[in-house]
Amino acid sequence: MRADTVAPQAGGTLAVVLAGGLARRMGGGDKPLRTVGGRSLLDHLLDRLRPQAAAIVINANGDPARFAAYGLEVIADTLPGHPGPLAGILAALDHAAAAHPALPWVVSVTGDAPFIPSDLVARLHASRAAEAVPLACARSAGQAHPPIGLWPVALRGALRAALLEGERKIDRWTARHGCAHADWPAEPFDPFFNANAPEDLAEAERILRLATAPST
Repeated sequence: MRADTVAPQAGGTLAVVLAGGLARRMGGGDKPLRTVGGRSLLDHLLDRLRPQAAAIVINANGDPARFAAYGLEVIADTLPGHPGPLAGILAALDHAAAAHPALPWVVSVTGDAPFIPSDLVARLHASRAAEAVPLACARSAGQAHPPIGLWPVALRGALRAALLEGERKIDRWTARHGCAHADWPAEPFDPFFNANAPEDLAEAERILRLATAPST
């Protein structure tokens, strides 16, 4: 698949919050519902994500009622056995095709990354278009963040086939099709910081103070 050279507007993009992991390092439960600054990680994330996408869904398995307070549709993996974030991305691509046919793009973010940039979607689109490839992912200080990326709905068949063949690594699959990187600095904080373990919540509190400071 070759991409066109004009970056579409974020209005053509469905966002999916990947919250289907098992959170073993966090001690189980739903990482996005852990609190920082008196609000959940998911609250902070949605504040930054809502202006950037035409619609938002949450990818999570199990009882969707635990996310009811957010008023967002919850979609489960369409493949069994918790095959990882690629399965959540596939679920979002399938959902976009069925429920949002006017949205040809999906942006994926992880539910434990509350400080994503306010220009994430626009810059992913611009990077993909500049390199004329179908995919893009975020990168900070030279480190790629494969689950935070831009996906064309048109590649959902290829992704499903790869998952059924046993593929689980995001960057290995995206490399088959062509993936651009959109770069951000990691100072004064990494916008893609993710809270994986209980001790990361203290660091998230520190970052929150930086992120909300007038000079940041």
